[in-house]
Amino acid sequence: MIRPTIGAIAQRAGVSKSAVSYALNGKVGVSEATRARILSIAAECGWQPSTAARALAGTGIGSIGLVLNRNALLLSFEPFYMELISGIQEVLGPRDIALVLQVVSSREDEEQTYRRWSASRKVDAILLTDLEVADSRPQLLRDIDLRFVVVGPQGDHGAPTVSTDDAGAMRQAVRYLAALGHLVIAHVGGTAEYLHSEARATALADEAATLGLPEPESVATDFSSEQGMMATRRLLSSVPRPTAIIYDNDVMAAVGLSVAREMGVAVPHDVSFVAWDDSVLSRMMYPPLTSISTDVRGYGMQVARAVLAVLEGREVNSESTPSSGLVVRGTTAAVARDSAGLRPPATA
Repeated sequence: MIRPTIGAIAQRAGVSKSAVSYALNGKVGVSEATRARILSIAAECGWQPSTAARALAGTGIGSIGLVLNRNALLLSFEPFYMELISGIQEVLGPRDIALVLQVVSSREDEEQTYRRWSASRKVDAILLTDLEVADSRPQLLRDIDLRFVVVGPQGDHGAPTVSTDDAGAMRQAVRYLAALGHLVIAHVGGTAEYLHSEARATALADEAATLGLPEPESVATDFSSEQGMMATRRLLSSVPRPTAIIYDNDVMAAVGLSVAREMGVAVPHDVSFVAWDDSVLSRMMYPPLTSISTDVRGYGMQVARAVLAVLEGREVNSESTPSSGLVVRGTTAAVARDSAGLRPPATA
């Protein structure tokens, strides 16, 4: 079988070879309609780019790296990253750019992965997630000459960033719960060192103070179902018991429902739950979870476009994706007269 060429694709599409090159490499210079037609014809022809030619031309080898420093078992229950990767692939796939995923269990392993990829020219750029306070990774990536885009809150690293409005979403959730009469609000958060966890906890405390509510308790976890269970059990055993709990992902909120049932605490009569992410899990639970909704797949597509712009040498301004808002379902309700957060907790 003869390998299809850019010239053959150009002839079928009725455009120039340069237009085909722009379209296949994700560069500006052609309209979106023309790009879509060229990509469709290329797919029909079975066109594949030459990795060697890309490297010789200085246009990269066609891969983006993503290292997740998480327990691999946790990822199997975490819908957020699966939806994010789906959105990234939606943009990279048609351009024949691979997403290279590596799951590691420590910061040391993560940094070694970056060094190895840089030395072997494994990837053209990095998607850097879970940025921490005083994070050393941005400087490391600069030192080893790897381009990168930060996926998460903007920090003082000076790198292109695509973020979600964590603080704004948290403030909206607190205002909604306060309007329902909730005075004692608690938070089951993620890893305390993560900037997005810090942003959510800070916004929770600030908004509660603005509304004249007692200072909320925020419990840090590793996002796992096990720690979500322990945090929920601790909060529902406290005095005064919170009448509302906000969870940093829907996995922890889902297991929180089972803990509440175990302790004889009715949701939403005795306690309201709000979850983050609004994945399909939120809609599958009973009662279905009231959720802070973000278009995670769309967020992934935005991230992919940003890293493509970096590879093309275009100036990339940091961007923020607004929350889609609060989706009210069955786990939130107005505070019942006998559930004001001041009575003793139910016994397990």
